[in-house]
Amino acid sequence: MSWNNLLQPNLILEGSVLNLTPDIVQKYRLKGLVLDVDETLVPIRVAATSPELQQWVEQIRPYAKLWLVSNNLSEGRIGGIARSLNLPYFLGAAKPSRRKLRDAIKAMNLPAHQVAMVGDRLFTDVLAGNRLGMFTILVEPIIHPEVALRSHPVRNFEVWVSEILGASITPKTRRVRKGN
Repeated sequence: MSWNNLLQPNLILEGSVLNLTPDIVQKYRLKGLVLDVDETLVPIRVAATSPELQQWVEQIRPYAKLWLVSNNLSEGRIGGIARSLNLPYFLGAAKPSRRKLRDAIKAMNLPAHQVAMVGDRLFTDVLAGNRLGMFTILVEPIIHPEVALRSHPVRNFEVWVSEILGASITPKTRRVRKGN
């Protein structure tokens, strides 16, 4: 598989993971979602989930099995977030390694193509998901308000490098906006 295919998300959502609706999950026939944690579900230095995120999980849960897979090594933080959402989790995933993603898919008892890897990073989340044949969904990072005033250099660098390698952050499928 070429770099442009490995770094190309199947779907790009404008806005946060909260814009991933049950209708979108059903449209793409997804039965499971593997969710990144840092900046996908919560800002990187935040250890609590928002009421909006808790509500989103409850809206999605009837339509897809959910599993958290994070590169973060903090059991206290990632475990606390997972417990507050009543979700299973793996930490220390070392994405783009596929090992813990494969374990989550196996635990869901679903084929990889029916599971989406949902994250905010091309070189970890999208790359790992595409390497396994998962449906990949790129979301905008949820950033702490104090950090939001600054640019997001890692994400900007990833987009720049991926485009040099031939990937387009123009999605294979259409970009979805809130309310669509």
